[in-house]
Amino acid sequence: MSDSDGKKTLGLRGGSRPGQVKQSFSHGRTKNVVVETKRKRVVVPKAGAAKGGAGGKAAGGDPSKRPAGISDAEMERRLKALQAAKAREADEAKAREEEEKRREQERQRRREEAEAKEREQREIEEAARRKAEEEEARKKREAEAAKAKAKPAAAPAAKAAPAATPADVEAAKPGAKPAPRKTERERTDDRPNRSNKGKGDSRRSGKLTVNQALAGGEGGRQRSLAAMKRKQERMRQKAMGGGEAREKVVRDVQLPETIVVSELANRMAERVADVVKALMQNGMMVTQNQSIDADTAELIIEEFGHRVQRVSDADVEDVIATVEDKPDDLKARPPVITIMGHVDHGKTSLLDAIRNAKVVAGEAGGITQHIGAYQVQTDSGTTLTFLDTPGHAAFTSMRARGAQVTDIVVLVVAADDAVMPQTIEAINHAKAAGVPMIVAINKIDKPEANPDKVRTDLLHHEVIVEKLSGDVQDVEVSAMNGQGLDELLESIALQSEILELKANPDRAAEGAVIEAQLDVGRGPVATVLVQKGTLKRGDIFVVGEQWGKVRALINDKGERVDEAGPSVPVEVLGLNGTPEAGDVLNVVETEAQAREIAEYREQAAKDKRAAAGAATTLDQLLAQAKEDENVKELPILVKADVQGSAEAIVQAMEKIGNEEVRVRVLHTGVGAITETDIGLAEASGAPVIGFNVRANAPARNAANQKGVEIRYYSVIYDLVDDVKAAASGLLDAEIRETFIGYAEIKEVFKVSGVGKVAGCLVTEGIARRSAGVRLLRDDVVIHEGTLKTLKRFKDEVAEVQSGQECGMAFEKYDDIRPGDVIEIFERQEVERTLD
Repeated sequence: MSDSDGKKTLGLRGGSRPGQVKQSFSHGRTKNVVVETKRKRVVVPKAGAAKGGAGGKAAGGDPSKRPAGISDAEMERRLKALQAAKAREADEAKAREEEEKRREQERQRRREEAEAKEREQREIEEAARRKAEEEEARKKREAEAAKAKAKPAAAPAAKAAPAATPADVEAAKPGAKPAPRKTERERTDDRPNRSNKGKGDSRRSGKLTVNQALAGGEGGRQRSLAAMKRKQERMRQKAMGGGEAREKVVRDVQLPETIVVSELANRMAERVADVVKALMQNGMMVTQNQSIDADTAELIIEEFGHRVQRVSDADVEDVIATVEDKPDDLKARPPVITIMGHVDHGKTSLLDAIRNAKVVAGEAGGITQHIGAYQVQTDSGTTLTFLDTPGHAAFTSMRARGAQVTDIVVLVVAADDAVMPQTIEAINHAKAAGVPMIVAINKIDKPEANPDKVRTDLLHHEVIVEKLSGDVQDVEVSAMNGQGLDELLESIALQSEILELKANPDRAAEGAVIEAQLDVGRGPVATVLVQKGTLKRGDIFVVGEQWGKVRALINDKGERVDEAGPSVPVEVLGLNGTPEAGDVLNVVETEAQAREIAEYREQAAKDKRAAAGAATTLDQLLAQAKEDENVKELPILVKADVQGSAEAIVQAMEKIGNEEVRVRVLHTGVGAITETDIGLAEASGAPVIGFNVRANAPARNAANQKGVEIRYYSVIYDLVDDVKAAASGLLDAEIRETFIGYAEIKEVFKVSGVGKVAGCLVTEGIARRSAGVRLLRDDVVIHEGTLKTLKRFKDEVAEVQSGQECGMAFEKYDDIRPGDVIEIFERQEVERTLD
């Protein structure tokens, strides 16, 4: 083809040929279609087409000699692909060669290791054989020496002949060639090479250096030096015939009620994994941190071949030493005298007269509310320890605790009142405790005193005094004028000499808690009477469910002391909680032991209470539910200043009631009334009773908001009477107190003719001259009375408003301190009804 200029144009050689194709459609329709057909050209490459030529045709070859239709770029791409394939084949061949070489090296290393092991085994066998040969040679030499002694003539020849070695024996054989002598270097080379057994040898000998550790770490995980030493020792024992298995050590395993799997394995000295595996084989899928019961643990222990020693959780208390004191270690101790008797028979007044201190003034209404412990020094130099117990019926348990720790009981009976119910209880307590009794007939100075009637009444209770030919000492005394006090002290000293009271002061202390309370400033405080040993500051002790470390010891005079011996009463500070009165205090060695014992006792007490609550049958529950439908309950919440008072109140409340009504104590505790107590009282619709304690400010606000009644008492008579009247429904008009204000003491001044005057700031309400007042120290009532004076500046005023300062002085009371709070209240008669 050509255009009009005569130039050739690009086109396909051969061109295309037209043709027709017949197409068939549905319904018998047909159509002829004109198409063009092209012929495929077959190109046969000529020889030498791919070879390069001159004139820059090396890359693509001669176009006339290459296959038709292939461009230079395509030809170049094909050549590059061919070269890449050849290079890849070469790399693969090289990699296969290197892998084969590496495998050959690994095989060589393993062969060297095997050879080294075999060489080491041969060395050991050779050493054993050489040792046996040397032993045999030595025996031969000894036999020859013995023969030489028997034949003196042949001795020189025997000495000249050297001992034949295995090499000499070998050389002496017929036809054997003499072995050439080896040089020192050859002999050194023949020695076993112990330092380098091959490149891959994992065994190391001698000390392990840093370089060896770093070099050995490159080949992966290496065996430790200790493992290699153990391996060498095993092979040495095996070579010497001592490779027998060690005998299993059978242990005595102590087994408590429950034990953790890891602890069980530790006590058996077995692997934890083995113990877990044994448990799984017995059908228990447990981990090492889970606990198993004693029966299962016993099966596992027997399976491992050990012996079982069953122990109880109570064995933790075995650390408390029950040491029997030797007679040589015992020394005389002061007697402990408990003063008992009916209320208002003059027990505390008698003790007050003996110790010349005003104890009665500190008790509300002149009635003893707590157990007091005091030491008295007599004129003859004898030391006596007195326990003053309350005489009211509610304090029966407190008197019982007093009798348990006492040596002598002084029974105080008023000459004008004779024997009363609490006197009989005191007699019973003394008899139950098995302690001697001394009868002190008090109030002998009164005109109506009749001591003979007292002696006669005591006969009805099997108490026969000496005046009636009995063995019980009786002394007529008067606490008011001191009559008969010396005779009483002589009787006590005589009785103590008869008893020959002794104790060992050089041992761990043991004592009894007389009283316990929660002090706001000092924490839990326990009054302890030491019975054995010496209690020192810093001692670790356990008392009941509590434990602690003695932080301070305070004697009956309020002085701090470093130690307290037998029969010495002290206040102990440093407890972690308030113990129960009557608990026993024991000194232990470590805090861990004290904590473990306290936790065990606490858990045991919880289990006991839970068991007691669960030990009811269905019939009992139905009967109790039916009974509760007809019985009305008066719920109350009690907070007291000391544990003994709280117990006494609860016991008194249990005695109140009949078939129709009863009193139920929801909660009892020691310390100030808190918001928690108010919340519990609100939920139960119960009043809160405070005995010698007060509610703190948040608790007072919560009580006002929630409408909870708080009743304060300082004499147990009033508390019992009010609860009894409320429960019975016989609620007559009573005197109810209305708090009208609070004042805080800022400063204390001494004014001549008046005494101590408190400079106060009225913080709440109003202060009135005619109102009653109470003095609070740490929310605990320490005095109740009336005001002697109420001044504003220098003028006597009738009342002082809130926010103003004033001066106050109490009637017949001077123990006031800055920081004390004065509670002002008014009494009024109100009518009460039972809802």
